[in-house]
Amino acid sequence: MSLSTSREALTDPAPDAPSVSSRTPLTTAIFGIGVAVSSLLFLFGAWERRWIADDGLIVLRTVRNLLAGNGPVFNAGERVETNTSTIWTYLVYAGSWLSEARIEYVVLTIALVLSTAAIAIAMIGTYALRARTGAKRIFLPAGVLVYIAVPPARDFATSGLETCLVIFWIATLWLLMVRWATRDIGKVARERSLRSDQAKLLFLSFWAGLGPLVRPELVILSGLALAMIFLAPQTWPSRFLVFVFAGAVPVAYQIWRMGYYGLPYPNTAVAKDAGGAKWAQGLDYLWNLLGPYMLWLPLLLLLVGAVVTTGTPRKVQLPKTVGGAQRALRSPTAVLVFVLLAGVLQLVYAVRVGGDFMHGRTLLPALFTLLLPISVLPLTIPATKSDTRGVVLLCAGAFVWVVTVIWAFFAANTTGMPEGSIVGRSGIVDERAFYALNTGHAHPILASDYLDYPRMRAMVEAIDNTPDGGLLLPSSQFTYWDVVSPPLPIPPGGAGHTVYFLNLGMTSMNVGLDVRVIDQMGLAYPLASHTERLDNGRIGHDKNLFPDWVVADLGMVGEHPYLPWYMDEDWNTEARVALSCPDTQELIASYRAPLTKDLFIRNIKRSLFYAGYRFDRVPKYEIQRCGLEEPVLQADN
Repeated sequence: MSLSTSREALTDPAPDAPSVSSRTPLTTAIFGIGVAVSSLLFLFGAWERRWIADDGLIVLRTVRNLLAGNGPVFNAGERVETNTSTIWTYLVYAGSWLSEARIEYVVLTIALVLSTAAIAIAMIGTYALRARTGAKRIFLPAGVLVYIAVPPARDFATSGLETCLVIFWIATLWLLMVRWATRDIGKVARERSLRSDQAKLLFLSFWAGLGPLVRPELVILSGLALAMIFLAPQTWPSRFLVFVFAGAVPVAYQIWRMGYYGLPYPNTAVAKDAGGAKWAQGLDYLWNLLGPYMLWLPLLLLLVGAVVTTGTPRKVQLPKTVGGAQRALRSPTAVLVFVLLAGVLQLVYAVRVGGDFMHGRTLLPALFTLLLPISVLPLTIPATKSDTRGVVLLCAGAFVWVVTVIWAFFAANTTGMPEGSIVGRSGIVDERAFYALNTGHAHPILASDYLDYPRMRAMVEAIDNTPDGGLLLPSSQFTYWDVVSPPLPIPPGGAGHTVYFLNLGMTSMNVGLDVRVIDQMGLAYPLASHTERLDNGRIGHDKNLFPDWVVADLGMVGEHPYLPWYMDEDWNTEARVALSCPDTQELIASYRAPLTKDLFIRNIKRSLFYAGYRFDRVPKYEIQRCGLEEPVLQADN
């Protein structure tokens, strides 16, 4: 007997597994045309709105360091995980290493391929689920058209961020779960079939386990899918293998992450306090997507369409035994419940944390997941013209499909936010339109395109004009940077440059890897990420470390006239004292000190402490919090 299937599972059919397929050459051809048209529509739409965001360029800086042999870091010598998606980072790295093409073009190619494939795979999964009936049906693209029509879906199909990988992973998990649930387990299989089933089960487990490495919150889908797989009928040795295949990669990486970076999750989660709650902002973010496109309309229509095209509902029989409940987990109904529940939980999580500052971005995975069961709409052809009920249901389904197509046409050409909109009170912005406007490039893809963004050329010139090095701070004048000088003596070749600016991607990709690039919010600078969140701050940007800390941290000259006029010498003095706090020094050592075996082990043990550690961004208050001796200030003399 195979490890994958118990004797009980082989003799008991799935609770709602139909035995007759509705697939015919005609229905298959119509479905295939729908897949091709939908996939090409998304490919065309993504290409028409192609770009790479500033946040997408952040990933490429890490890839550059990997290619240069500096490790998976943003700045050489500082072990900081600035990318939320682990797999996306290494996927881009692998593509760049294999092709040796310009990184931006590698990203664009991978993104277009994954985005297009996600649409096709999603439709195939739904077709495999809904075609298992004796009725004659045609399958038309529906839910996928809704997703494609929403402008943010096409914006983030490229963008350099991991959205393309996220929907590809979700679509593939959907297809694998459907295949797993719809296999006719009532037939006695031969040994070869059983071995094949075991291999498919283990691959499904492996794929489901990758979720947190695609994006941390995908642990919702991973957890639900793996719980179903683990509890479904099988032998205990098979369950053990499911556990091993699902957990090997994520657990191994988690141990390495904690030891290498000193955190249990990416530093981006610390910078944005991803565990915090901002319900009001999240609801604003949700309506910011639903309202402009009337997205609620096709969602309601497709809900109606799903009901009227299901046919005569089966009488629900609740399992009366533990074995029956286990067998029910491996059924089409259970997979439908799984994907809908996962979509709702993703939506709730995105709303709870306040959404994002980019229009629609963090709601796209939830939207894509919720649309999966109705990604294609099955229309049942009545057996006879006298079948009044069948004709009515066909007309109702056709009406839903036609209205959905009409809505998709208008929504696809709707601007959800004003072109080049300025960030308003909600803090949400159409990121692609904003950068297209401010760079003067309709499709900003190359890092060099962002040199036309305010301050960028001035930054490059400031670095060229200061061979001794120093700390670059953005001034109120977009054509000028303040440079804080390094202390004497200047080492041969200069003391190096550090740029302190919010836009990490465009900044870091337009300077050499020898230039340290850090930010006020803390994506690449743990000192900033470990400050307290600002009340009522802009979502995704609600941390802002004063530059006095950076001057003190880097040991720059903290006196006038070397300091910019707006900086206070006493604040710099207090920041130097505040940095001596033992816990803060331990935090800094976790990512800057040479990585020894002892430090690796200490980082693992202390990673949860480091993740939760916060200090006050006002140096005077931080001195008091840590119980340090206050320094003598010029103001006191």
